[in-house]
Amino acid sequence: MPENYFEKHRKVSNIEEARRAREERYNPQKPMPRSHLKSKAQKKSDDFTLLFVIILLLLFGLVMVFSSSYYLALTSSRFNNDMYYFVNRQLMWSVLGIAGMFVMMHVNYRILKNFTLIGYLAILGCLILVLFVGNEYNGGRRWLGIPNSTIGFQPSEIAKFVIIVCLAHYISRNKNCLSTFKEFCKCSLIWAVPTALIAVENLSTAIVVAGISVCMMFVASPVIWYFVALAGAGVAGIVTMVAMPQFAYRIDRITYWLDPFSDPTHKGFQIIQGLYAVASGGLFGLGLGQSRQKTYLPEPYNDMIFAIICEELGMVGAFIILLLFGVFIWRGAKIAMNAQDVFGCLIAAGMTALIGIQVIINVAVATNSMPNTGMQLPFISYGGSGLFFTLVGMGILLNVSKFQKNTNK
Repeated sequence: MPENYFEKHRKVSNIEEARRAREERYNPQKPMPRSHLKSKAQKKSDDFTLLFVIILLLLFGLVMVFSSSYYLALTSSRFNNDMYYFVNRQLMWSVLGIAGMFVMMHVNYRILKNFTLIGYLAILGCLILVLFVGNEYNGGRRWLGIPNSTIGFQPSEIAKFVIIVCLAHYISRNKNCLSTFKEFCKCSLIWAVPTALIAVENLSTAIVVAGISVCMMFVASPVIWYFVALAGAGVAGIVTMVAMPQFAYRIDRITYWLDPFSDPTHKGFQIIQGLYAVASGGLFGLGLGQSRQKTYLPEPYNDMIFAIICEELGMVGAFIILLLFGVFIWRGAKIAMNAQDVFGCLIAAGMTALIGIQVIINVAVATNSMPNTGMQLPFISYGGSGLFFTLVGMGILLNVSKFQKNTNK
């Protein structure tokens, strides 16, 4: 018998024992050890910090909508001389939005992948349709609904959320879609086409949609210089839209942004009254409901509500509101970083960017840091379908927060 017979036999036995141990470990009939289950990423509770901030901003918005609108509603027959006209409608949409938010909090966000194509085609159809048969409001054809009524919706508001979901699905499904410049451009078409349609009547919303999309692609892209080329194309597109003869009013906005006092009673009126409101508030403000500029400002309950906040609550109140939005962005970024999959990460990044970009634009307009453009302050400004879909989007973000890696929240 050879000398190494027992040594070879021992090696074979060890191999067989290892194979049997491996089969027992992964035997589906055998219950998995609890320690192994704990190592997996598990479904957690909602991000209650984020939920608390959303509800707090929403309640504050109800107070500020009433404070900034009651005088106008009380003195105008257009609103039936009802001082509660705007706040009642804001409350109704808030309740509907909260209901939609809680529904989406309990619907797995991955289900949205099944509706991306039909949702994208539907929103493209609506954006094209609104250009021809949409209802005009403040000189813009942005609404689809019953003519000469307030019943309707803005396709551009829905487009923000549809594009977030579609872009997140495309990037997560095609892992190399941003690896080359050709694939990068192909991916950009997903949001560039609807953005161009929105820009025809609503340049500010188009900028928001483009900003959200670029943020999502920046999170997923390994190459930075692509964004330099994209920024150049974006600037060229904006300049083209502004310079076209049919959009001459956009040139006026830039002109009177630089010098609002050149036409203080017309083109520069809103800018000047907004600056008066911000300046007269001082450090602690005139007091809730004590704003004077709300009797002069056009729609003080909407785009210029931040100026009223500064006037009534001062710089301290404005800082607290901005701090709450800062907490929102922090929690949203944390949810994105700890998401279980790329799809959830990009949705969280998109929803967070949506709120952050709108806040920056609204505050910049109220303080005349950028040309005047219509942009609501999320959760706070008066709004119907926009508020509803924003809250539904927050429900999706909160649902992503349930599916996090095993890290301390």
